Amino acid sequence: MPPAPRGFAVREIVLVLTIVAGFAVAAGTVLYRKARQDSIDKAVMCPIRQLAAAADQYYLENGVSTVHLDQLVGATNYIKALNTVAGETYPTFYTQGRTFTVTGVAGARTITYAP
Repeated sequence: MPPAPRGFAVREIVLVLTIVAGFAVAAGTVLYRKARQDSIDKAVMCPIRQLAAAADQYYLENGVSTVHLDQLVGATNYIKALNTVAGETYPTFYTQGRTFTVTGVAGARTITYAP
């Protein structure tokens, strides 16, 4: 009688490696999407902070508590241009001390900012 085979067959090793690689790809895809979403959200925060700072400066200089977006953004205003990062929509009015919400970030999310 021939001796019983010992160890693993090549096809068993290949099957296990394929399964492990599949799990690694799945985990990597999830982590990549999360990192991309976080990166977009952080990139959107830069114009939000600029708008909040411009609004604060406008309140101080003009003695008001509400400002329209057109008074903040323009060639001769506080912010030269407001370029969107992920198709987001900024509010048109800003009120001193109130939070504001940017909608449509990457077509799905909103970001709320409290100055």
